Amino acid sequence: MKNRISYSKIIAGTMTWGSWGKNLTKDQMTDLIGYCVEKGITTFDHADIYGGYDNEEAFGKAFFQSSIPRERLQLITKCGIQYVCKARENKVKHYDYSKEYIIWSAERSLSKLKTDYLDLFLLHRPSPLMQPDEIAEAILYLQKEGKIREFGVSNFSPAQIALVESVLPVSANQVEFSLTAEKLMYDGTFDDCIIHNRTAMAWSPIGSYFREKDKRQKRIKKVMKGLKKKYKVNSGQILLAWILNHPSRVHPVVGTTNKERLKASVEATEIDLEMEDWFLLLVASQGHKVP
Repeated sequence: MKNRISYSKIIAGTMTWGSWGKNLTKDQMTDLIGYCVEKGITTFDHADIYGGYDNEEAFGKAFFQSSIPRERLQLITKCGIQYVCKARENKVKHYDYSKEYIIWSAERSLSKLKTDYLDLFLLHRPSPLMQPDEIAEAILYLQKEGKIREFGVSNFSPAQIALVESVLPVSANQVEFSLTAEKLMYDGTFDDCIIHNRTAMAWSPIGSYFREKDKRQKRIKKVMKGLKKKYKVNSGQILLAWILNHPSRVHPVVGTTNKERLKASVEATEIDLEMEDWFLLLVASQGHKVP
């Protein structure tokens, strides 16, 4: 499979831009969109559920105000999760991948984001009840109508992708991956991306390093001290450089709204992390030498 769309190496994750985080005003959001584009972050990652189903609308208004040409951006969004919140009368969190819902959700996202097309449309999480034929009918319709350009998945295993791909090409998989959440390197997820030329994207690319002060963090911090001095960068940049060195050519989805951190994230793409330093970090994370 050959992807037609070029996504920025660093992707701006918008989950915390609205009511689930910083509650940015329209003007603040407009300014941040412009700053990202200025720094080369032209891909923006959304999901219908972010902000209790209101983030896309806030971003759409800010994007419209920015007057940035649509062709300069790549917009990603996801569908499928039925969240329990004020916006939905759901009794329990669940997933809906019926043909009708997928089409409705995509069209709703288009309206909220104030765009005629989505560059990438993802199924947010796998459902035990998903039916490949029904998914394919919805996606092929949306592609035929020009409403989505590429189709992908998020948090899917290689077997789950194979199920969907029995009837429909899958161009991307967005998964949790970081130095402290590295198991996907061993379960075939990234091997699948390399073999089939799928775009690999990583949410929470910094992992738990700054959140959890445990034995793992202490081991990594010890190694990090020398590496920060060697490469003249900060810890967050080293963590991004570590996942950027994976051969699946992962695109980190960076969730910060801080301009300095966004700038630093872009600069991390220039770090030439030596192989032994990469393994030093891996060993520190896992707490044992590689087999």
